Amino acid sequence: MKKTTRIIVLIALAICSVATKAQNLQVYYDTGRGCVTSTIEMFRPDAYGSTFFFVDMDFDPKTIGAYTEIAREFCFWKDTKWNWLSVHAEFNGGLSTAASSFNNSWLIGLTYSGHSKDYSKTWSVSAMYKAIPGTEGLNGGKQPHNFQLTGVWGINFAKGWCSFSGFADFWREARVWQGTKFIFLAEPQFWVNLNKIKRWENVKLSIGGELELSNNFVEKGFKAMPALGAKWTF
Repeated sequence: MKKTTRIIVLIALAICSVATKAQNLQVYYDTGRGCVTSTIEMFRPDAYGSTFFFVDMDFDPKTIGAYTEIAREFCFWKDTKWNWLSVHAEFNGGLSTAASSFNNSWLIGLTYSGHSKDYSKTWSVSAMYKAIPGTEGLNGGKQPHNFQLTGVWGINFAKGWCSFSGFADFWREARVWQGTKFIFLAEPQFWVNLNKIKRWENVKLSIGGELELSNNFVEKGFKAMPALGAKWTF
């Protein structure tokens, strides 16, 4: 079996394994890259914290790529005054038919989170140590020890008709081929929730999209790439 075929099979198996537990499926047309992107996403709280993961698939005419993040918040003290603070652990990584893999990374740190009384507004901020094994420093040698700051938000408004959500990441990761070592990435999303239409209560479809804002992420410099999309919530 060719290397490219093996990667595609592994990606397909990964998607099938997580789809059964997904909370929502998002499909976009990425105007910046000119391709279709899908996202499977899940967030699930429990007695000891919460688990979150997503899997992104890029269906470019020349290549297929998959990227995933899985994160766990540990909070064993929910009934105390410290319930706004949790220990955060995370793994990031992926595969591509154009490259053997993306840089895998492991993160650990602390998360501050909060919400409004009716949970229509939620937010969290995380400060983490980020290990990226094998990363080459700009001045030679290895630079596996890094950091990341992450903010996440979700807002429902207009009586539930609209949602504004997303995340913003800022981290250090040396990229010798770019001559850069700091990366910023944010993806704010806006959705119109069609289940608010009378007689459409069981239609779990939202339409809208996201705007990818990045610096030194896709390539050196700032990029703004809008994507039109639809989301189905299970």
